Amino acid sequence: MIGVGSERWSQIWKPMAVILTVFLAFYYLPIGWSRFDNALIESLELTKWYAQEHVILCLLPAFYIAGAIAVFVSQGSVMRYLGAGANKVLAYGVASVSGTVLAVCSCTVLPLFAGIHRMGAGLGPAIAFLYSGPAINVLAIVMTAAVLGPSLGVARAIGAIVFSIVIGLIMAAIYRKEEQAKVKAQAMMPVPETTRPLWQNVVYFGALVGILVFANWGRPQEISGLWGAIYTTKWAITAGFGLLLAFTLWRWFGVLWWKITAVAIFTAGAALLFPDQPQAPFIVGLIGLTALTSTSQDEMGDWFDQSWGFARQILPLLLLGVLISGFLLGRPGHEGLIPSAWVAAAVGGNSLLSNFVASFLGAFMYFATLTEVPIVQGLVGAGMGQGPALALLLAGPALSLPNMLVIRSVVGTQKTVGFVTLVIVFATLTGWMYGAWVG
Repeated sequence: MIGVGSERWSQIWKPMAVILTVFLAFYYLPIGWSRFDNALIESLELTKWYAQEHVILCLLPAFYIAGAIAVFVSQGSVMRYLGAGANKVLAYGVASVSGTVLAVCSCTVLPLFAGIHRMGAGLGPAIAFLYSGPAINVLAIVMTAAVLGPSLGVARAIGAIVFSIVIGLIMAAIYRKEEQAKVKAQAMMPVPETTRPLWQNVVYFGALVGILVFANWGRPQEISGLWGAIYTTKWAITAGFGLLLAFTLWRWFGVLWWKITAVAIFTAGAALLFPDQPQAPFIVGLIGLTALTSTSQDEMGDWFDQSWGFARQILPLLLLGVLISGFLLGRPGHEGLIPSAWVAAAVGGNSLLSNFVASFLGAFMYFATLTEVPIVQGLVGAGMGQGPALALLLAGPALSLPNMLVIRSVVGTQKTVGFVTLVIVFATLTGWMYGAWVG
């Protein structure tokens, strides 16, 4: 009888409950309430902005890099430097330094994280890389020091580096049995044959990473000095890395020269036709790369298949997460369903609660690279304490609701909850201690 009852629940009552819940949600939808209507608009506005500013320049190159990791980086190399049995100092050092070099947002790092995790990286180093990518951004830390004060900038830098290593070590310790089993399985795997010298792969990946980094180089506070010079010439630098990538594909990966030349001509033509819209030649170049790889049957075709697999898995979850995040919290400078006055009131002072609220809200909000600094500046002007400001800076750039949805699809619900909890707890305690010290 119990079995029959549970079967009826799963086949009849459970689907009926879901249908009834959805029906009631639409039946009582508060359309006409100004805050709800505005939240819907903010949700769509944030998703539109995300699609315009981050999908083409950030995510698509990141998908190609993740696909390249899956195809062109040997599993033995990943396990040697980032595997569960790798030297801890080497593994966590490589993971944190890689994040510093990439300097991407919490969503762009996800395809890269999924790629190294799939190739056999240990959970601890993979988590360290996942956190360090968006958190240890040199330009963002310099901007924090310039806008919010040197002490907050230094505290953010130290906290982010320590977090990436400590949280990775804790995650590895929690799942040590699983990691030990992974070490044994990896030890029995045969050593793969290398098809090309390491230095050629380094140049190839350097070109891909260069395109990703410089195409998304953020505008500094002042267009002067080194950062300003890089920003004003970022598209020329990006084009240089694009030419380097074209050379590697022809010289070392066997792509026919006339195909690469055709893509280069179309890309240059788009640059001449749209001199004030640098995204146009970037899109043409991406379309050309897609045409080259998707029509190939060799390792170029494998590269496209892997990249498309990551895009198909990750992109829908990211867009759903951005929609929900925009609905609840709005865009920077705009309100969603939750009033910004509530947020400002909740993060004043330096209590554990105010630091927790700052960490929690920061973890669920979406921050594009460098946007967290002016947001925190505005909150500080509205009464936010120094401790909660640091807590938000440590939790916000590394996490977001879209980010969490994708992490769950890669490592599962339990590990995702553990990672998010550790980031929020560490950010809360660090902000609280920093606020007490500053006070």
